Amino acid sequence: MLPFSSKIEISADKKTKSIFQSLKVDNMYYPDNPTNTKISYDKKIIISIEANEVTHLRANLNSILRLVQASNDSIESVKI
Repeated sequence: MLPFSSKIEISADKKTKSIFQSLKVDNMYYPDNPTNTKISYDKKIIISIEANEVTHLRANLNSILRLVQASNDSIESVKI
């Protein structure tokens, strides 16, 4: 286990799985990530981040939370 870690659980009702899918894809295509980031889904999104430096943990956490907000906003904007 790395010295700094964070675990977040997110539930967004019916949008949770869609938000998870967008986070999962984004996380797969970031091979130079200085953190160990795991994203899983079990009726809610579970995000675990570990890092050697607190600044890397904070930066990754901020990025993921912005992606969650952007995904949620995108889904809301196309509601029929």
